[in-house]
Amino acid sequence: MDQSGLFRLGIFAAILAVMALWEAVAPYRPKEAVRRPMRWLTNFGLLLLSAALARFTIGAAMIAAAIWAQANGWGINNLVGMPALLSGLVTIIVLDCAIYWQHRLTHIVPVFWRFHRVHHCDTEFDVSTAVRFHPVEIVASALYKSTFVVLIGADPWAVVIYESMLSGFALFNHGNVHLPKRLDRALRLLVVTPDMHRVHHSSLMKETNSNYGNILSIWDRIFVSYIDHTKVNDHDMQIGLKEFRDMDSQSLLGVLWMPFGRR
Repeated sequence: MDQSGLFRLGIFAAILAVMALWEAVAPYRPKEAVRRPMRWLTNFGLLLLSAALARFTIGAAMIAAAIWAQANGWGINNLVGMPALLSGLVTIIVLDCAIYWQHRLTHIVPVFWRFHRVHHCDTEFDVSTAVRFHPVEIVASALYKSTFVVLIGADPWAVVIYESMLSGFALFNHGNVHLPKRLDRALRLLVVTPDMHRVHHSSLMKETNSNYGNILSIWDRIFVSYIDHTKVNDHDMQIGLKEFRDMDSQSLLGVLWMPFGRR
């Protein structure tokens, strides 16, 4: 578990550094310099709080669930006896579909939305937005994913690879970057791109409630939640939620309290 944690941390740090450098050299949208220090404090503060909460509660829940399922013969992969590579591929695909539905449900179920809107109330869209989640949502997500790990009978190594891909794609998809149109069109036939996911952070709710995919883009097409582009130019569109644009709502304490407030 310790080795898997270091592997995932290394992948995360490397992609974060690459995306931050890309944004610094060629940002797609202008940033609000006056709010930048607060945003960084809020977004990375949430990351640290989430990591601490997970450390002292569920820890490496998904890997522990995979080890337990494998030891006890639980799950489809263990019952069918798939070859390792096929088992790993099935694990990645099924978990990505499960996360698609988890994400979609956080927009549909009011109590889930109260926590998930912490992610959406960011008034800018960059790599730091990828880590802007309420700690309670992070813990709930780990428990949800662990359930599917047991049902699948996932190999621990496949879980590590998927979690590394999930965090890596989250950093990529939230980047304040822009790909050439032809390259973007080709990539989004298979995976989610920044231009595709940026639609999901529009302040227009019809667009917010679309493009839920994390790694594979096919789920939005299969489950009819895909929007190709924003109503307005995505370079100029308003990011975030209209009701949470004040400075208090953007502070670390403000977003931590947000799920429990009246709004």
